[in-house]
Formats: sequence, structure tokens, C-alpha cells
Amino acid sequence: MTTDAVREEKSRRKQMMIRALIYIVGTHVFAGFVLLLFAVGHR
Repeated sequence: MTTDAVREEKSRRKQMMIRALIYIVGTHVFAGFVLLLFAVGHR
């Protein structure tokens, strides 16, 4: 029983890290796109 709980906890933590990584990368891409729009619009 404990091994199943530990395995579930590890997979849940891994899913959370992957989701956090996706959100972080996504927000950085969005911020870079906005900065690019400002840079192009300023010319």
C-alpha cells in the first residue's frame, strides 16, 4: 500500500512540475511576443 502511495505522489509531483514548466515557458513566449510587438511598433 505504501509503495502505491509513494508512486502516486511521485507521479503527481512530476505532473505538477511539467505543468509548471509549460506555464513558465508559455508566459515567457507570450512576454517575448508582446515585447516584439512593441519593438516593431516603435519603429
